[in-house]
Amino acid sequence: MSDPLPDSLPHPQIAAIICTHNRASYLGAAIDSLLEQEFAGEFEVIVVDNASTDDTKQVVADRSGDPRLRYVYEPITGLSVARNAGAKHTQAPILAYLDDDAVASPQWLSVLYAAYVANEKLAIAGGRVTLLWPEGCQPPRWLSTGLASNLGAYDLGRSPVLIDRPGLTPRGLNYSIRRSFLEQVGGFDVNLGRVGKSLLSNEELHMTELALERGWQVAYLPDAHVAHHVAPERLNQVWFLNRGWWQGISECYREQLAGRAGLGQLTRGSERLLRGLYRSLKYLNDPAARFDNLAYAYGQIGYLKAAVAGMLKAK
Repeated sequence: MSDPLPDSLPHPQIAAIICTHNRASYLGAAIDSLLEQEFAGEFEVIVVDNASTDDTKQVVADRSGDPRLRYVYEPITGLSVARNAGAKHTQAPILAYLDDDAVASPQWLSVLYAAYVANEKLAIAGGRVTLLWPEGCQPPRWLSTGLASNLGAYDLGRSPVLIDRPGLTPRGLNYSIRRSFLEQVGGFDVNLGRVGKSLLSNEELHMTELALERGWQVAYLPDAHVAHHVAPERLNQVWFLNRGWWQGISECYREQLAGRAGLGQLTRGSERLLRGLYRSLKYLNDPAARFDNLAYAYGQIGYLKAAVAGMLKAK
């Protein structure tokens, strides 16, 4: 499964892992931002090639002179599968995941690692995410702050925050986790997270739920900053509607995993659908608020569809 370039470091304190699928055009900048980290200890960078068919392997090979860099090929597609593969190919006690189209600030690993050293109950941590817009592009008028989070934007302020509810959990593109906790819960759930072109998500929310239930802590660390490229093809309303649809399906699956499936989902989904439609009409003269609520309502249709399918399957 793996094709290491070169051998793993014997005792890395933290591993930076990039899971990638056909993003060779962005990948080089992501890797370079990790190799340029201002980290005083030992760390390694692992690129998990999740069945790419582009020049991903060559992008890594071009940087193979750095002994901290390794390449792993994972043929089974799925972000959670790739994340688990990355974890298996390092002995580091702290795992830091960076998206293949993101760029980490120079102190990213140092901030994350220091937080885990200072707090033995810390299971998950992530930081602020700003957006890198394509050259010549401006945020569209219909894009609300809430919908911008679907592009990865994440900012809870300039001070660290202990997360007390899953909805505030760190973004997966700037995400770290303690190995002992990950092993305790059996790894990332492969039923959640992106697979191919599907936009399944909520694997991070599920992890936060598990951590809080078990007495662990989850933190937002603003200085662990990452910038995320906005792909031009995402700057249209159809993408956001599709994203909302898959968010609804993901939320349904997360509730099923937590034992909250059943008729109650139909009630919750219907109420949210009507609320979204009502608010989209209420804010008819506000393009951002109108589309935000419309996308929310559309997502509830996906939620209800998945809920009905789950109940039929359970019979």
